Amino acid sequence: MPDARPIGVFDSGMGGLTVVRAIMDDLPHESIVYFGDTGRYPYGPRPLQEIQGFAVQIARYLADQDVKMIVVACNSATAAALDDVVASVDVPVVGVIEPAVRAAVRHTRTGRVGLVGTVATVSSGAYQRVVARAGGKVTLFAQACPSFVEFVERGDTTSLSLMRDAHTYLRPLRDAGIDTLILGCTHYPLLRGAIHHVMGDDVLLLSSAEETAQDVYEQLAARDLLANGHALPVHRFFSSGEPGRFAELGGRFLGPEVAGVEFVALGEPRALRR
Repeated sequence: MPDARPIGVFDSGMGGLTVVRAIMDDLPHESIVYFGDTGRYPYGPRPLQEIQGFAVQIARYLADQDVKMIVVACNSATAAALDDVVASVDVPVVGVIEPAVRAAVRHTRTGRVGLVGTVATVSSGAYQRVVARAGGKVTLFAQACPSFVEFVERGDTTSLSLMRDAHTYLRPLRDAGIDTLILGCTHYPLLRGAIHHVMGDDVLLLSSAEETAQDVYEQLAARDLLANGHALPVHRFFSSGEPGRFAELGGRFLGPEVAGVEFVALGEPRALRR
């Protein structure tokens, strides 16, 4: 039977809106509930256990909104807490790491693949483990880019400071001779222009957004959970930070779909059971 319940999506801030855009494009009949944890971003420098607590807390909040699926549209949260999120809710859960790795393995010509991400994502080893499971002769070169998220959250995608950091972060990957670069943070596609400028035309830039949207489609279809399109979708946006700022930047990055952002203070997450 068709299912009109919304899809829940969350991220540490604005970056997950790139995944929302891809889902809207592939699944235009689906409603979306998005939670941007802008009051506690960035996740990248935080300890993995703290990120796990935040991710499970938000997933449970989205489950309380009667969503039919949860998309962890945050690489740091996927790396740190995907299994914990799956165990904490009774709906299907999709992360962003495996879709990105599948695309990289499929597209690389030389087997030399780069990864840029937050400190938490790179240090967790999650991408390295998924690459190892994927098989094939792929070598992954990983580089943390701590300041990139903050540039995006400020709405800065072109400044000289950004370009200086981009050259510093990306030079080791250029020197490694990669031919494919995974943008291992959902904020980073919003810096695609700057990253392409530094890496050049010979390096393919891969965002997980489109691949993740395809996973969402496949899982909903397999479970007969797709909406039938008889009613217009309704999108809701929640933020743990300043909702006006979220609406301003969200409208710039996603479009007019971002309206009426609601503030939600979740408080301290409960300790996870081990």
